[in-house]
Amino acid sequence: MFDHEPIEWPEEVETLIERLENESSERKLSREERALMDIYQTIPVLEGEDGLHGFWHSEVNHQRVITSFDLVGASALVDGLNASRWCETRSEDRNDYSETEEDYLVTIEEELFAGMDELIDLVMDFIEEELG
Repeated sequence: MFDHEPIEWPEEVETLIERLENESSERKLSREERALMDIYQTIPVLEGEDGLHGFWHSEVNHQRVITSFDLVGASALVDGLNASRWCETRSEDRNDYSETEEDYLVTIEEELFAGMDELIDLVMDFIEEELG
């Protein structure tokens, strides 16, 4: 549905996520570690067939995810998520949107995906600065 290349995380991120997943059963993750996990787990939802609509109808902790994106400096994603918050109150089926709603949502998603282009760099900087 969307013209966006899926994010391919560098091996360093994949390795860190795997380690955090293993450690999360043994200890409580720090705010920064939890933020990284939230971002990693949310990207596939955003890149899914229903995009932002799917995000708002998923079981994720929406506010925590938005805060996590904000923590790493991904303001374009925070803006897109906040701008699409109205999706949460809509029908489970994205096909029920009016033409105006769908056009608006597609515009938000285009901006969101443009912001995803810098996400890997932001996450790598965040890891270096906060989780070093």
